[in-house]
Amino acid sequence: MSEQDNNTQFSIDFKTADKKESEQKEKPDNGGEVLEWVCHPAKRNRLVTLAVSIFIVLSVVVVYYATYWPWFAILAFLILTGSLTGFYFPTRYRFTDEDIFIKTVTQTAHKKWSQYRTYYPDKNGVLLSPFVRPSRLENFRGVYIKYWNNRDEVLAYVKEHVRRDRDEDKS
Repeated sequence: MSEQDNNTQFSIDFKTADKKESEQKEKPDNGGEVLEWVCHPAKRNRLVTLAVSIFIVLSVVVVYYATYWPWFAILAFLILTGSLTGFYFPTRYRFTDEDIFIKTVTQTAHKKWSQYRTYYPDKNGVLLSPFVRPSRLENFRGVYIKYWNNRDEVLAYVKEHVRRDRDEDKS
């Protein structure tokens, strides 16, 4: 190796990398339609966010003064905040023709449309169920997709893909 090769430095242009990444998201590998959005419930209603945050702080203070152990207060804070990660932190959804991607702070889920047989919409989102008929296991085996000012788009996409997969199973 020459001395010039040893002195070569590499730099990363983050703006260019972000553009390339966003261009790839718009054009999936299979050339189909992509629907993606970010859902962040804490931003939707700041008053509720403030009330929940005050409740957590007060709960931590009560735990500290009840036990006088800072570790219990820290544990209480972690448990209360951890149980509300879906509320405080954004969730990214990406639908392609074949897959569903759900990215949260703690996990990334990759599901296939072919896993789901029915869906149940409500005012905040839609539950995708792997069962043909209602079952008590739906909440454990299904996936809940939250809307973010895109209810009609999400329902149309879900309706098309769940029905398409169900029709393919019949043939």
